[in-house]
Amino acid sequence: MKICLTTILAIALLLGNSVKLRATVTGPVPLDGDGPATQVCQQCCQGPAAIPGIPGLPGPVGQTGPYGQPGSKGDAGQKGEIGPIGPMGERGAPGNTGSNGDEGIGLPGKIGPRGEPGLVGGTGQAGVKGQKGETGETPDDSNQRVAFTVKRTHNSDTSTSHDTRLPFQETETLLPGTSFDLGTGTFTCTVSGTYVFMFSVLKHASSSYLYVDLKKNGVIVVAGLGHSSTQYEQVSASAVLVLQREDTVYLTMYGKVHSTSTRDFASFSGFLLYPQ
Repeated sequence: MKICLTTILAIALLLGNSVKLRATVTGPVPLDGDGPATQVCQQCCQGPAAIPGIPGLPGPVGQTGPYGQPGSKGDAGQKGEIGPIGPMGERGAPGNTGSNGDEGIGLPGKIGPRGEPGLVGGTGQAGVKGQKGETGETPDDSNQRVAFTVKRTHNSDTSTSHDTRLPFQETETLLPGTSFDLGTGTFTCTVSGTYVFMFSVLKHASSSYLYVDLKKNGVIVVAGLGHSSTQYEQVSASAVLVLQREDTVYLTMYGKVHSTSTRDFASFSGFLLYPQ
């Protein structure tokens, strides 16, 4: 507000001086320059100084000057000394208690000592002593040997049923005590134990298939198959069986078997591996 009043007052004074100067100049002016007008002009030009005008607006900002050169790196300060060790903190609160682990499985303990015999009971009436029985016979199979190998000598046999038993005509090996029926091709167990059985049978070329099954008590254990319509094909298999007395093992065929009297193309073998 003070600046505005000062500015208005300065403008008023300038206008007043301008009016006075014009009134002085409008009077008669001599031509030779020595008249009163000359004197008045000199007085007018040498009047009191006017009030300064209003400052002008700031000029525009100049362009940014170039960057100066980087200063030199200052000297590194000395490393400070290690401070003293701080006081020990307070002890923390105890953690939560963990859950119990699974119970381990320990080894069985040692057998304890035998206890003292109990008291003898009262004496009862003695019974009548029975007669001594006859001594029974206990079969000893530990030294028993069971083994067989049988073979076919007929030219061929044909079967159209899976239940047809495969017969054999000749024994190659038959240990004493071994029970084998050539007509039905059936082995009957006389010594309980673990046995090994094997068979090999040739399929006739004119037959498109040949099934041979190894059966124990009428149930198939292992089976072999030949399937070729124009060629001879050998069919074989083997098995380890646990047998009891009176168990039976035999072969059944379905198709056409080829065999000759000069070549053993069909055979069946078995032996006791170890008694029970």
